[in-house]
Amino acid sequence: MKNNLKTLWFIALIFSFAVSSYAQDSIKTPLALGKIEPYQMEVTYDKTSHLIFPTAIRYVDLGSEFLLAGKAEDAENVLRVKASVRDFETETNFSVITNDGRFYSFNVFYSPYPEVLNYDLLTMQKAVDKAGGNDVLFEELGTNSPSLAGLLLETIYKKDKRTVKHIGAKSFGIQFILKGIYIHNGKYYFHTEVKNKTNVPFQIDFINFKVVDKKVAKRTVIQERSIIPLRTYKPLTEISGQATEQNVFLLDQFTIANDKVLVIEIFEKNGGRHQVLQVENSDLINARLVTDMHLKF
Repeated sequence: MKNNLKTLWFIALIFSFAVSSYAQDSIKTPLALGKIEPYQMEVTYDKTSHLIFPTAIRYVDLGSEFLLAGKAEDAENVLRVKASVRDFETETNFSVITNDGRFYSFNVFYSPYPEVLNYDLLTMQKAVDKAGGNDVLFEELGTNSPSLAGLLLETIYKKDKRTVKHIGAKSFGIQFILKGIYIHNGKYYFHTEVKNKTNVPFQIDFINFKVVDKKVAKRTVIQERSIIPLRTYKPLTEISGQATEQNVFLLDQFTIANDKVLVIEIFEKNGGRHQVLQVENSDLINARLVTDMHLKF
């Protein structure tokens, strides 16, 4: 009996050690596999370095007070960086997250004469893509990675198919049409087009999505529900004379009651040529699957 108890105790001890060892390895391994190699960068006190990112900058974190950084005015994708003191010896760092969900890490050293002052981050992003990428998930996109959402927006834009042929508006030489509605993983992709058939540029003030009653006697806040796009493929500010521009908007999935309609409005800046589209619930539920476009994920 004593021998059996000793044997069981010995087996339990070995099992406990094995579990402990495995747990320690499990703690170490994911961090090693998930390591993001930082880019090396030099900064100086008398000159400013600029980093041009493929999309708008969403977050910046500086590793120390030796650095000064900020987004350039009227350029959401350009970051200015310089040293706040001369000849700092300690290596520091900073990190950037962009609107497409990319995470960039930089190790920074002081140099009185940096070899490079301006960087185009698109080249770096391509290198990251080949290595598997490092997407940051944003709350508004749910489980959709920003890079995949960006790919879908770009593909719909470039394929430029018209699958919806009954929704459009035309007045004052401006034509506004809804070319398609697509659905993927709980998100809508609205493909629109604006054509300017006049010689007068059409300057866009804003584009608005909202759900309203079909028969609205008095428009009140209660009767309207605004829907804010999560992403757009590109900003539209002006449609030149005799020109056509398109865009793709990413929205959360929703449906509407039969007595309501989705209104898409585009307003002209300092003008009255605004256009209005009306989308029924039947149009929403008949949205096409993105996979029908034969995308390569």
